[in-house]
Amino acid sequence: MLEIKDITKSFHQRGVVLNELNLIVNEGDSISIAGPSGSGKTTLLNIIGLLDKPDSGDVLFRGVRISDYDHERSASYRNQNVGFVFQDHLLLPYLTVKENILLPLLASDLSEKEYNKKAGDAIELMEKTGITGLSEKYPGQISGGEAQRATLVRALVNKPSILLADEPTGSLDRKNAENLGELLAGMNKEYGITLIVATHSSGLAGRMNIRFNLSEGKLIPA
Repeated sequence: MLEIKDITKSFHQRGVVLNELNLIVNEGDSISIAGPSGSGKTTLLNIIGLLDKPDSGDVLFRGVRISDYDHERSASYRNQNVGFVFQDHLLLPYLTVKENILLPLLASDLSEKEYNKKAGDAIELMEKTGITGLSEKYPGQISGGEAQRATLVRALVNKPSILLADEPTGSLDRKNAENLGELLAGMNKEYGITLIVATHSSGLAGRMNIRFNLSEGKLIPA
């Protein structure tokens, strides 16, 4: 499904972060990437999601080289294929929870029928994640754990092929972190969404089927 081939990425102040890194991802995989802060976990996810470009190497999605896509094609790839969950929920404070969740649909070229179908699916996901009662609340009125569940639903609303989660439990207490980890693993199993998680949490990493450590710019099986 996804192949990372000899990716190298460096930054002026940090030097080489990814060093001829390789990764093969199959449909439905759940993968954790662990490593200390600054090891390149976020950089790798950003390259997979075409939020950043490598200095050299290739990213192939279903056999198509995507690492040299321009801004417009990158945005289209992300909108059609990739969901993001970050450590900070990034919900817009002036929109309700439901409006935040449905926001990605407005960026899609959907017919009214397609929009209504995906909006209905989003409501089902809200029920599964236990946040239906929060629909009309604003981000400032809900807890961090609730906000992360809303972020997860928003990431899944367009039914992406890949879900990229960057330290998704990093700002949560232990109970909420465990709940979110269970939700992520459940979505991977129930919907077959390919899941790649960058995390410091050994508990969250342990829920993934394939585990790596990122060290000196390369992925090492954990």
